[in-house]
Amino acid sequence: MRSLLSVVLISVLSTTPVLAKEVVVEIYKKEFIPAEITIEQGDTVIWKNIEKRQYHNVWFKQLDKEEPEYFFPDETYQRSFNDLGEFPYECGPHPKMTGKVTVVKSQN
Repeated sequence: MRSLLSVVLISVLSTTPVLAKEVVVEIYKKEFIPAEITIEQGDTVIWKNIEKRQYHNVWFKQLDKEEPEYFFPDETYQRSFNDLGEFPYECGPHPKMTGKVTVVKSQN
């Protein structure tokens, strides 16, 4: 009976889904806040433009050959990260705006 209970418990624990998190990066006064973040594999980053009038984008040049579309005040852009590593990015229209997402292995 004890070994059957162990098998059932292991099966339940191994099939429990790992919940990915969402992390928000705000864009304000032509800055990514925070500029550098560390997330776990599978998490999603949401960039929120809280400027009053300015448009921006989030361009991962090492991943995307073409510059992505702009998003405007009160709009968001999001991206999920499944690969481990460091992913620098910039704002296409404002190249002095830079940031970095570091993706580490999930602790679960």
